Amino acid sequence: MLRSLYSGVSGMRGFQTKLDVIGNNIANVNTTGFKASRVMFKDILSQSMSGVTAPVEGEQGGVNAKQVGLGVTVAAIDTVHTAGSAQTTNVATDLRIDGDGFFVVSPTGDAEGGYLTRAGNFTLDSLGYLVNADGMYVLSTDGEAIQIDTETVTAFSISQDGSILPVDADGNTGDAIAQIGVAKVVNPAGLEKVGGNLYRMTPNANPEGELTISAASDEEVGTGAIISGQLEMSNVDLTNEFTEMIVAQRGFQANSRIITTSDSILEEVVNLKR
Repeated sequence: MLRSLYSGVSGMRGFQTKLDVIGNNIANVNTTGFKASRVMFKDILSQSMSGVTAPVEGEQGGVNAKQVGLGVTVAAIDTVHTAGSAQTTNVATDLRIDGDGFFVVSPTGDAEGGYLTRAGNFTLDSLGYLVNADGMYVLSTDGEAIQIDTETVTAFSISQDGSILPVDADGNTGDAIAQIGVAKVVNPAGLEKVGGNLYRMTPNANPEGELTISAASDEEVGTGAIISGQLEMSNVDLTNEFTEMIVAQRGFQANSRIITTSDSILEEVVNLKR
């Protein structure tokens, strides 16, 4: 069979994957804290028709190798962790990280089973725990669930270092109840998406997959400050996504034309014997 037939098939498969990723990006254009993905391609091993000939001084020059490529495959699907735009909500429990850190949430309130997220749309449940939209506990710098005594605390504010400060009826600010923890990741692209705006720590994100929780605005760690009353929106750029969609569509069509052309040639070969 013609090599071009299989090269066209590999190209169509690659652009199908690219369209899948673009579709997911566009679907999450308004998802809080969402990070867009991109597809990178690489060529498949080439078939050598002839090898390289080294030059001989005074006798002959060198000859390059003759190689035929065998198609394309997906090299990587990267998550682009650039900052999304800020949306002001003026809700005290809506938080945005102005930096590279991640909030840590856990379904059990234990840091060992914690997940990372950039979506800061948190609320208080009936017991006074600070939770996300799925009921997971937001962890403090101590790796514990954050609970506010709603009977004694009627109002509170959250400072840029994550400290939750109670405010009494006279407007006086008391000592911090707890401090919201923030995790720094060496390689954010190495995190594993698990859905629900959550990421799971992996050995390629941090050394040995270690999850370390620190305070926000820590200059040594560099996690960034916590901004109360704002949310980080999706970093999806619709202009770029629709442009890439056109490129993927044309690439898919071009590879399909390779297959139809190869099929026509094979038909001619078959018709040689009538």
